[in-house]
Amino acid sequence: MKKFMLFTGGLIALLVLLANIGPMILLGISVWLLYVIFKQFVKSDSTAGKIGWVVLGLLVLSVTFSNVFAVIGLLAAYVLYIIYRSWKQEKNESVVEVMEDDDPFKNFERQWAEINQY
Repeated sequence: MKKFMLFTGGLIALLVLLANIGPMILLGISVWLLYVIFKQFVKSDSTAGKIGWVVLGLLVLSVTFSNVFAVIGLLAAYVLYIIYRSWKQEKNESVVEVMEDDDPFKNFERQWAEINQY
């Protein structure tokens, strides 16, 4: 039942991530443009140039704020990562449980599986 819930949660997170991939790309581009505009603003010597960069920066900032809901997509990507890590950890624990035995020669395989887990 736990694997089914992880799969369902992962599927929902994947769909949310795919639905927000466009706004996430636009958010990344607009943040990069804001960085470039800030660098050009600092380099500019004239007052008119600084005013132009501020106006352009405000326009790009409005685009950035319009795509701020793309943070939901970033959260979905994080949830998908957590689910993947949980799924992988559960798989490794089941391998270790199968390998546990009273035979002293099986100790190497169990320790090797624990090392490979990290």
